[in-house]
Amino acid sequence: MTTTEDRPVVAPAPQAPPRRPVRGWVATVLAALLVFLVLAAPRELGQLTAAAFLRIPVEALAGVAILLVLPPRPRRVAALVGGVGLGLLTVLKVVNTGFLEVLARPFDPVYDWDRIGNATDVLGGGLWPVIGAVALVAAVVVLVTLSVLRLSRVVGRHRTGSVRAVAVLSVAWLAFAALGTQVVFPVPVAARSAASLVAELAAQVPASLADQRAFEAQMAAPDPFRDTPAQDLLTGLRGKDVVLTFVESYGRSAVEDPAMAPKVDAVLDAGTRRLDTAGFASRSGYLTSPVFGGGSWLAHATLFSGLWVTNQRHHDALVATDRLTLTSAFGKADWRTVAVMPGTFSDWPERPFFGVEQVYDSRNMGDRARLYNRFQTPDQYTLSAFQRAERANPGHAPVMADIPLVTSHWPWANVPSLVDWSAVGDGTVYDAMGGTDDPVGATASSPARMRAGYVDSIAYSLRSLISYVERYGDDNLVLVFLGDHQPTPAVTGQGASHDVPITIVARDPKVLDRIASWGWTDGLKPGPQAPVWRMDAFRDKFLTAFGR
Repeated sequence: MTTTEDRPVVAPAPQAPPRRPVRGWVATVLAALLVFLVLAAPRELGQLTAAAFLRIPVEALAGVAILLVLPPRPRRVAALVGGVGLGLLTVLKVVNTGFLEVLARPFDPVYDWDRIGNATDVLGGGLWPVIGAVALVAAVVVLVTLSVLRLSRVVGRHRTGSVRAVAVLSVAWLAFAALGTQVVFPVPVAARSAASLVAELAAQVPASLADQRAFEAQMAAPDPFRDTPAQDLLTGLRGKDVVLTFVESYGRSAVEDPAMAPKVDAVLDAGTRRLDTAGFASRSGYLTSPVFGGGSWLAHATLFSGLWVTNQRHHDALVATDRLTLTSAFGKADWRTVAVMPGTFSDWPERPFFGVEQVYDSRNMGDRARLYNRFQTPDQYTLSAFQRAERANPGHAPVMADIPLVTSHWPWANVPSLVDWSAVGDGTVYDAMGGTDDPVGATASSPARMRAGYVDSIAYSLRSLISYVERYGDDNLVLVFLGDHQPTPAVTGQGASHDVPITIVARDPKVLDRIASWGWTDGLKPGPQAPVWRMDAFRDKFLTAFGR
């Protein structure tokens, strides 16, 4: 019999050291990649290349250094606070990039919050875009925060390796920062984009507040035309129908950029010849708009009030006053004043400020066609509706009309064609021309397609105006048309001016004689040396030229 003492002793098999699951390292790598991308991403989309990420973010080095010197519990608190802050900064960075791409200026942390809300209109309006935007912001903040928390735990477990990595990368960052050049790499490797953004936005706050104080001082200054007697206002236009039209996004680039100007200039040159044959003359110059890429209502307020309106706070303060506007000056001088606003779908609260007697909007213009690109009414229909409502009756009282045209508004996805004026009718003629259910997607995917659509829409708007003058113009018509602002930098490229063309057309030679001293170019197209005024200068120059 074998006893237990006789059995050989078998040593237990060696146990492999416990392994951390692969997915844990994958999650760590993804967390590190997300934080790196957030910190290293450039501020402009045009800089978004692979080379742009050959960078060492100083904020990451500083963050790891702080975590290394903290005990475990304070480290977790610091990581949580830092993660939330970095998540919010990520959202702000995206918003700032959007402002640079669309409006050619950085985000203003004092006055631009309302513009973020307006951005939901681009997505079709309604509640769902708002809910989607809020959910996206929350997701970004949560993901970035979780990533920072995970990385803080890794730093705590691997202190020695973390210290060595921070030391090496800090020396490299200091070396590249000292060199200050990009001899080997095409980007500044010593990156501090997140810190720069914070500093830039912080510096913007006092500048914005000072700007508001300066604007309030402008409003408080005496208005040279406020007390002008009615009989001395606009004497050079008595008996005339004055039609002032804004061509949406009609900027200087449309008539000078080699990629766009040939088609637009051909329309303007042909229009000059056709109107000359019909007995009309024209003069053109440039105005500098206070906005770029959007904010049409700010440009409108600037032109009509003679004050430089650059943000919503300016606008809201201005429209609460009784300042004399171009439209209210015409009304004071006994013109009938109207606004034709095809892009407006509700009551216009600024109507009393602008002194408008009658408003025609999408609800009462008689348009039975389906809307182009979700909200656009073809410009030819807008002009036709105005003609039927105000100028068709012989012996009508002189009318002054403010007409912001909308066909050339972004997204430039589908452009109608001109039809015979007798065929415009109730607008259903345009239904056969199509449209697009996804106007944003139709152009946003291709800058070249966006630019081509923009050029086509500007050409259509200009043809509509020229054809209107040919068909309905008479000795008593004075047409003023101008752009409100340049289109987005995706169309113009970076660095374009804020200038927009402006033109006055009339058959009566006495009208243009009044502005002979302005030095404007003959014809519908302003020349390269045509005078450039700030848009807020136009009101006073116009009232002076045509007043007593």
